[in-house]
Amino acid sequence: MSKKNNPQKTATSNGVNKKQKNILWFKEINNQDVILVGGKNASLGEMYSNLVKRGVNIPNGFAVTTFAYWQFLEQAKLKEKIASVLKGLDVTDIKDLKKRGSKVRNLILKAELPQEIQQEIKNAYQKLSKEYDELNGVDVAVRSSASAEDLPTASFAGQQESYLNIQGEEALLEAVRKCMASLFTDRAIVYRVEQGFEHLKVGLSVCVQKMIRSDLACSGVMFSCDTESNFGDIVLINSSYGLGDNIVQGKVNPDQFYVFETTLKKGYKPIISKVLGSKEFKLIYKGRGSIKNVPVPLKERQRFSLTEDEILSLARWSCLIEDYYKRSMDMEWAKDGKDEKLYIVQARPETVQSEKQVDILEKYILTKQKNEKILVEGLSVGDKIAQGKVKIIKNVKDITQFEKGMILVTKMTDPDWVPIMKIAKAIITDLGGRTCHSAIVSRELGIPCIVGTNNATSILKERQEVTISCAEGEIGKVYQGLIPFQVKRTDISKLKKPKTKIMMNLGEPDMAFTSSFIPNDGVGLARQEFIVANYIKIHPLALCHFNKIKDKKVKKQISDLTLGHANKRQFFVHKLAEGIAKIGSAFYPKPVIVRLSDFRTNEYRDLIGGSIFEEEERNPMIGFRGAGRYLDKEFQPAFEMECKALKKTREVFGLKNIWVMIPFCRTVEEGKEVVKLMKRFGLEKGKDDLKVIVMCEIPSNVVLAEEFLKIFDGMSIGSNDLAQLCLGIDRDNAKIAHIGDERNEAVKIMIKDVINICRKKKKYCGICGQGPSDFPDFAQFLVNEGIESISLTPDTIIKTILSLSKENYKN
Repeated sequence: MSKKNNPQKTATSNGVNKKQKNILWFKEINNQDVILVGGKNASLGEMYSNLVKRGVNIPNGFAVTTFAYWQFLEQAKLKEKIASVLKGLDVTDIKDLKKRGSKVRNLILKAELPQEIQQEIKNAYQKLSKEYDELNGVDVAVRSSASAEDLPTASFAGQQESYLNIQGEEALLEAVRKCMASLFTDRAIVYRVEQGFEHLKVGLSVCVQKMIRSDLACSGVMFSCDTESNFGDIVLINSSYGLGDNIVQGKVNPDQFYVFETTLKKGYKPIISKVLGSKEFKLIYKGRGSIKNVPVPLKERQRFSLTEDEILSLARWSCLIEDYYKRSMDMEWAKDGKDEKLYIVQARPETVQSEKQVDILEKYILTKQKNEKILVEGLSVGDKIAQGKVKIIKNVKDITQFEKGMILVTKMTDPDWVPIMKIAKAIITDLGGRTCHSAIVSRELGIPCIVGTNNATSILKERQEVTISCAEGEIGKVYQGLIPFQVKRTDISKLKKPKTKIMMNLGEPDMAFTSSFIPNDGVGLARQEFIVANYIKIHPLALCHFNKIKDKKVKKQISDLTLGHANKRQFFVHKLAEGIAKIGSAFYPKPVIVRLSDFRTNEYRDLIGGSIFEEEERNPMIGFRGAGRYLDKEFQPAFEMECKALKKTREVFGLKNIWVMIPFCRTVEEGKEVVKLMKRFGLEKGKDDLKVIVMCEIPSNVVLAEEFLKIFDGMSIGSNDLAQLCLGIDRDNAKIAHIGDERNEAVKIMIKDVINICRKKKKYCGICGQGPSDFPDFAQFLVNEGIESISLTPDTIIKTILSLSKENYKN
């Protein structure tokens, strides 16, 4: 809450006690007026008075106050009747709840608003119409604003109703009365009972706000934090064509954008993720006072609904609003298709992630076997796992069939579904994105949810036993049967870190925000291979030489994956940059060491178009890989794209904490040439403090360590390959793989030598191989030798810290 609120101004408005006014304009309202105008109106008034002058566009409007609502109930003698209807209600009895809720709403809808209130609403509407030069009546959004909603510790999605495209005085009066009646929707009744609010002590205000013509453009929702991980330095924007209700209700899969707040405030343009949604429908005006859904043409669906400048503008507003309120915020925005401007139409505190215990790390782990069958996939909401029997409900009128503890499977939900969502083990929907109604409510309930599966209602069977996993990254999976899982909880509040830096090995960008809460000193190995294999999926040379590819099937696969990107090379640069940037921003400003691509030939062949550009090798483990590949004339166009992606993360996104690491550099000459080539492609060692290190994973790196350190800023030991090449084995050969143990004395001697040389030359020395993650005694050996940092897999960091701390605090 802002310190700028003035209690004296709260008490009066134009010399009249605000508490006795039926109408208050946004400029007369602030955050201290929740009891009088409800959470929604109070927030709008606060922003209108304080943030419009800072450049945030907010459409004007007024509030019909709770004072007017209480007068209405008194004059229509409704209080006693409502109390009588609700007396003895058991909200777990869904049939009875529906019956009583309907009866109360009908009582309100049949009553007439006092004439004085009607006239004041008409006068305010006429004034608003004049302000926007709409003499025949401005179109407005009419929204409920209850005095118990949007509080810092009490919030729930869509308890009451909203009415869009309302035009004319009589239509407005009807919409106001409908909003008042919606204080007694079934879900609002349940919410108040569970929150301990008395039904007749919660008032309802009505928000009347100029409609933004997003039916002619686009709209959406925005959060000033990541809704899944509680990572706070990010702006999440969802966008789709038309009016915003489709996103909120989960009727479309929207475009999704992430913007990194920290470097945005420094003047950079850090749109670190852009995901194209299908955006099948858009909600538009249908004549006077009504709306309808229509299909979106394919060409519009295949392009983003916001420009990059618009994404950044919204993100800057999010930062302003968050800074003003000093907490994470949940906002609704709209673009007007007439004036082409963006607007914020609503903002409330984000109450789910902000209430989480950040000192307790909770990790759900699925104990998968080899042949687990995945039935459907979609976007994961939360990070939990649940099991149960499927219950498919396609229409809200059938919700009474739902039994407590089942898995709700449906096309989408809206607020009328809340009573059964509260007793579901998990929720799966065909439609929707991460900010749709199903997702929002699931987060608040703390249950796993998978949205946007497209086909769950047709694939899953009634009463089928399934396991729902949201614990494996961005993609949520529904497995056949009941698969064992465990939950690990760790209190990190008193964890003592060792003297040696503990870094992290990471490849999955979608795990970056969550992983950042694990105690760490940065990322010692960010693998590009995961991003290329799982997000790009296409061989880089197939994108460079797309027009020369003759295989029609391959060309179609590439065209489908690169939708929204006219330039195939730019698709690779953008996607790789976004993947790296998610990791870079999650750990900012700690160093994130990004290893340049280290695919082997057989792995490159598995990518789309790979067999066209890659020959088969008998032993790819020691073949055409690493630095030697980058210097190859035919592969250089692919390496150039890689360098441009890294350049973008540093220069466009402002992630100067990103370092570069060269893998499998066999000779000193190769090292020199690669550094030159990087400079030619825009990555200059030392520029803006760009550090370039080399992996120490070949015996030649150890023997000539001092020469390599004349070229590079340090070394990161790749113990897997170093053990392989030191001991003369192929670690892909299962029969001899057991020999490749980093704890072998010959390997340890090499590692010891490298650590000593790096320390002598005052250069960085770390290890990113698997050894210290697997063997605590090996980790202790590294610490004893004075290594600067150990990079571990996320799941082994806590146990390694506990192990090392005991020894280090003894010494």
